[in-house]
This record gives sequence, C-alpha cells and structure tokens, in this order.
Amino acid sequence: MSARTMTVAGIMSGTSADGIDVAVVRIAPDSLRPALTLIAHEGFAFSASLRRAVLAAMNAPSISTAELARLNWRLGIAYAEAVRETVKSHNVKVDLVGCHGQTLFHQPLPLKYAGRSFACTWQAGEAQVIAAEIGVPVVSNFRPSDMLAGGQGAPLVPLLDYVLFAHSKRGRVLQNIGGIANLTAIPAGAGSDQVIAFDTGPGNMVIDALAQQLFKKPLDRNGAIAADGQILGPVLARALRNPYFALKPPRTAGREQFGREYAAKLLRDCQLSSTRPEDALATATALTAETIVRSYKQFCKPEMKNGNGVDYIVSGGGARNRTLMAMLAQKLEPLGCDLAASEHFGLPAEAKEAAAFALLAWQTWHHRPGNVPAATGASRPVILGQVTYA
Repeated sequence: MSARTMTVAGIMSGTSADGIDVAVVRIAPDSLRPALTLIAHEGFAFSASLRRAVLAAMNAPSISTAELARLNWRLGIAYAEAVRETVKSHNVKVDLVGCHGQTLFHQPLPLKYAGRSFACTWQAGEAQVIAAEIGVPVVSNFRPSDMLAGGQGAPLVPLLDYVLFAHSKRGRVLQNIGGIANLTAIPAGAGSDQVIAFDTGPGNMVIDALAQQLFKKPLDRNGAIAADGQILGPVLARALRNPYFALKPPRTAGREQFGREYAAKLLRDCQLSSTRPEDALATATALTAETIVRSYKQFCKPEMKNGNGVDYIVSGGGARNRTLMAMLAQKLEPLGCDLAASEHFGLPAEAKEAAAFALLAWQTWHHRPGNVPAATGASRPVILGQVTYA
C-alpha cells in the first residue's frame, strides 16, 4: 500500500491508571522514516469511580464477566470522549485513531492454563465505541501480534523513539517514567536492530501507592513529600534484591510485579525502620531512581560509545517529580549523560506514549511492521493491531 499523509489521534492510559493522554499527530511518509508533527495533546483524569473500577479489575484475584464487559465498554466511552474533546478544542480533524487500551493483565512468558502453556495479554477499551463516536477507523490490540512472533508484546514505544530521536553522532536514551519505567537506548548512528529497550522496573506506581495510603494524596506532586524524607538504605538494599532487576532484556513488568502487594511489602519494611512516612516516600523514589540507573549502567552504557555524549531524555509523569529527577541527575551525569525532559526535544513529556500509538496505528494502516524485535524479543518484525471500522 502506498503510504499517505494522515492526521492520527493516539490514546494512552498507563499502569498508573490515573487517566488518558491523547496526542494528535500529522504523519507523512519519508524516504528513511516517517515524519511526525505534533498538532495537539491533552490529558484527562479518570473519574474517581472509573479509576476505582480499573484498579479493582487489575488487582482482583477473580472478577465477573459482567464487570469486565461493563469496564471494557466504559473505557471505550472514556477514550472516545477524550478524543472528541481534544479535536474539538484544537479544531482538528483526524483520519485514524490508535488506542493502546488499559492493560488489565499482561503475562509475557508462557504459563500453563487448562492444559496448555502460552503467553497472553489483555488491554481493555471497546474500539467499536471509539470508531462509532469519532467516525474514523480505530487500530487497537497492538500487543498480541508481537507475542505470537515470540516477543513479550512490549515495549512498543521504541519505534517512535527511533523515528524521532536517532542521531548520527550522539547516543540517546529515552526514559519514560509512567507507572512502570522503561527505556530505549539508541547508540549513535545505530540502526533499528541495535536498539536496546526494556522495562527498568517501578516508575510512579509504588510512589503513588504510598502517597495514597500514607497521605491520602493521589501522588507525591513534584516529589515534595519525598524531599522531606530520608532514604532508608537497608530497606532500599533489600528491595534491590528483587529477582526482576537481575533479569537480562528483553523484559517487561507491570502490576503483577510492582503493584499493590509489592508496595504493601515495601511499606511494611519501611515502617520497621522508621516512623516517619516521608522516609517511605523517599525510599520508594530512590528505588525508582536506582533501578533506572543500574539498568542503564548494566545493559546500555557498554553499547553507547558515548565519545560525543549521551542525551538522557525523560518523559512521562515522573519527569515532573523534581526529587526523582534530582536523584537521576546526581547518578547519571557522572556517567556522561546529559539529563533533560523530552519537551526540550520538541515532545511534551505527557504526549510521548500517546504519540507512539498514533505512529503505530499509521504503520498498521499502511501494512507496515510496528514492533522493534531487538526490544521485544520477537523473532521478526510484524504488523501490529486490529482495525475496527466506523
């Protein structure tokens, strides 16, 4: 299929389950890589009742099919409303929508169930609701194709990272800090087959859980609470012994590894060492920072060939956490990294993942692969997603 310029809305709601990001992107074919222009982006918080429903579904050991069906449709309604509000407020018209959906379950490695071993995943959000409301086709359900090609179904943002940020002379690391933190490392002059990408571990997920439990706040805004605390060194050292952090890429993580139960265990450990709740937030923030830095040092730095330096570009909600960013700067700058938020490179921190699913939808529409096998572990490039027509 001959590629054409399209205006695409990308939708993302991440593992923090705090809301929806929409990015409207104009995508044009180019001789080497697609050319992207961000037209608009908006963020929409989940209503309290919808967030409760999402978190309950994520954490439920069992749940009724009725609840799952209702949640699937309710998320579709929320996604459609978010796109409609974005295109209306910015007076733009879209040709296509790409929706990641809300991950309720992600099992990237085979486990036995009902007599067979297999990997599986599920992102909720009824695509037909979005297509009917917006009046254009919707691409969704991006992960299964990669998993059926032997990959882990994630990370899927590295294609955008490579298209936008690959540089002939400087290494680039794209660090997203959402509920889970993930990075894409692109050595100077690298081809897409040399990209390194994986989930480093918890991003905001554990920090948010402790802020909610200890301070009745949805998050530690700007890292202000953690800034008043002390890092509990022995607690942090024990947390860093979690087997996940020793896994070699490709690797993916979610609430299954760092959700409610993990946060509760970390909190109990903190409370045995300190009566100050601020210390628990400081320790959780340090855990995110330390696992990011260790991941870079162990798996990326040897490949970066950083004679001209490395741009370490941070996006996601964690880029707004000043305490976390200060911890990262303190540890990464001595390694030759120049730390910056992604807006310094023309892409607002909150828009990046949504823009990635706009690009992936454009790729799918034109019958082009969207995964980066070097990042996901897939055996080959594959076309991602399913198309739902209006």
